[in-house]
Amino acid sequence: MMARAGLTPELLTRAGAELADEVGFDQVTVSALARRFDVKVASLYSHVRNSQDLKTRIALLALTEMADRAAEALAGRAGKDALAALANVYRDYAREHPGRYAAAQLRLDPQTAAASAGVRHAQMTRALLRGYDLTEPDQTHAVRLLGSVFHGYVSLELGGGFSHSAPDTEETWARILDALDTLLRNWPAAPTDPRG
Repeated sequence: MMARAGLTPELLTRAGAELADEVGFDQVTVSALARRFDVKVASLYSHVRNSQDLKTRIALLALTEMADRAAEALAGRAGKDALAALANVYRDYAREHPGRYAAAQLRLDPQTAAASAGVRHAQMTRALLRGYDLTEPDQTHAVRLLGSVFHGYVSLELGGGFSHSAPDTEETWARILDALDTLLRNWPAAPTDPRG
């Protein structure tokens, strides 16, 4: 157990993130964190307001960690190399830190979201898509597509959804990235309104 001296919001957030990775993000509470530090729950309320505040702090930490990794991975890359680098950041982070990855999906209020590293994620994804010559509104459609595919695959994989069948998930992941690259290079034109 850690000594109670020196507790700070940052220390509690990191400990909460570790707890999330161990037991699941939905199990993180101020009470659980107090047990981890062997202190009374009330002693943590001078550092975090409640369990929701703690979870928001963990979400912000996770978004920052992923954005930092993505920025490093994307440096000097373009096209399919950048696409694969970004995709692998999300997948690797989720495998290493499943609780934090779940935290990064937490719905934030608009003001908190606007000040979070989520903005950096969007900027990096849009920069990647400019390499495919996508402009608005197609860029937004593509951002949503990539987010859906990355998150969907990673979530199913973490849940064991692909563990009982061949081929290996690494092979599938590589094929998905190939398919996304092909799609982004051949983005379909906007459909015409069938109602005329």
